[in-house]
Amino acid sequence: MQPRFLGRLGVADTVTATNAAIGFAAVATATVDPSLAARLILLAAIADGLDGVVARRLGGTDVGPLLDSLADVASFGVAPAALVYAVATDGGAAGSTTPLALAALVASGLYVAMAVVRLAIYTLEDSDRAETVGVQTTLSATLLSVAYLAGVGEPAALIALVAACSYLMVAPVSYPDLYARDAIVLGGLQALVIAFPVAFNRVLPRSLLVFAVGYLVLAPVAYWREP
Repeated sequence: MQPRFLGRLGVADTVTATNAAIGFAAVATATVDPSLAARLILLAAIADGLDGVVARRLGGTDVGPLLDSLADVASFGVAPAALVYAVATDGGAAGSTTPLALAALVASGLYVAMAVVRLAIYTLEDSDRAETVGVQTTLSATLLSVAYLAGVGEPAALIALVAACSYLMVAPVSYPDLYARDAIVLGGLQALVIAFPVAFNRVLPRSLLVFAVGYLVLAPVAYWREP
């Protein structure tokens, strides 16, 4: 008997499903190697951008937008939250009942909940538009993972950042999609960070962090497409 999805999924959907698998790998490695988990989240972000390119070149399917949001829950919702919780509790060694661990648990759980809400609304209202309301889950996940790779390992700082991202994902602020040229530059920088996270005193993750923060702050007012 053949799986029921054979013949219904396209090449882009396969890339999207791979994104979800990478997200699981990030969750699975967060407690033993947070740096690897952060790099896997960035790899998932590359896959997330690639599936859109493939869909435009080879055509998408009706299931594509829904599949994309489901994959993003794993890679940009659960995985970053698991990373923050693992770092804050030293992989669980710090105990789960300390004030810091409880704060990490609450903030990370809130992040997952807001990511799910944001992705559901995006699929319903924004998936066919060139802009979206609220910070993209991909950007939030990139901020969290690259902050850690850039040297922000203080648990309290990561907990504050994951809490801030929880609000920003559902904030009433419009963000435009990246132009293709800028998405390519971002993907290339992400690939370099994955390959060389500590080279030259972490200059690559720090550069990506500046890029991400710049888009977070400036995009709503300085990066709009022509009407």
